[in-house]
Amino acid sequence: MAALHETGRGLSQGARNALPLLLFLLIGFAAPLIAVVAYSFMPARSFGLIHPPTLENYAEVFTGNSYISFTWSLLFAAITVFILALICYPIAYGLARVFGRWSPILTLLFTIPLFVSENVRLYGWILFFIKNGVLLGTLKSWFGIEPESWLFTRGIVLLGMVYVYLPFMLFPMTLGVSMVPNETREAARDLGATRWQVFREVDLPLSMPGIMIGLLLTFVLAVGAIAEAKVLGGQTIIPITHDIEIAFTYAQNWPLGAALAVLLMLVVGTLVILVLKRFDLDAILGRR
Repeated sequence: MAALHETGRGLSQGARNALPLLLFLLIGFAAPLIAVVAYSFMPARSFGLIHPPTLENYAEVFTGNSYISFTWSLLFAAITVFILALICYPIAYGLARVFGRWSPILTLLFTIPLFVSENVRLYGWILFFIKNGVLLGTLKSWFGIEPESWLFTRGIVLLGMVYVYLPFMLFPMTLGVSMVPNETREAARDLGATRWQVFREVDLPLSMPGIMIGLLLTFVLAVGAIAEAKVLGGQTIIPITHDIEIAFTYAQNWPLGAALAVLLMLVVGTLVILVLKRFDLDAILGRR
């Protein structure tokens, strides 16, 4: 007890205040990750950590077809981020600079879907796109057009991902755009800058913190998407999260699922670090 007391006295006030949060992160975040990593080195279909470590799970990942699932997940996440960046920046600019007193109402409209379960919203899209549903049924009854069902295609999966993750891109972008001072923009115009030059030299660089947060947050969430592929895509594409779910549930192969999860974390973490290394985080976060 005396040693613990001396240790506590040796810590700064800030460190002592941070101890509860540090313990919470260690128990709630670090411990599960360590358990997943440890399980990934256990023999296939074992449920304990008492066996000698092995690399057979990673060997099975690289010799099997899991690379296809990895490719689909990364590709669809990248396309989703690209589409949302094009869609959300004009909306974010409007919410921050153009719509004025209507901005809170529009923000509320974008927020309301978040209070409804993602699966419920996706099943709503099924009712919309299914054959003889809202859209195709209307085309058939009003115009005599009877197209095939658009469900269970890659395009619909991509539409579902864009729809679900739009708020996670929009709100950080809106915050980033609102951080750009009007005085800076007006000063650029006074110096003779065109609208394009103001956007390129003022708006875009100064709103980069929100843009970067939106891009990274959306990408990380989209890589782990599974409901969109299962509900809207059927078996059209198999994301890596589906393989992880199957390994942990139906296959009862926790070590293989853990190995897939570890590789997914490594791939996503590496990509995020490579992106962040290209930017000056201190400048982006306004530290200097």
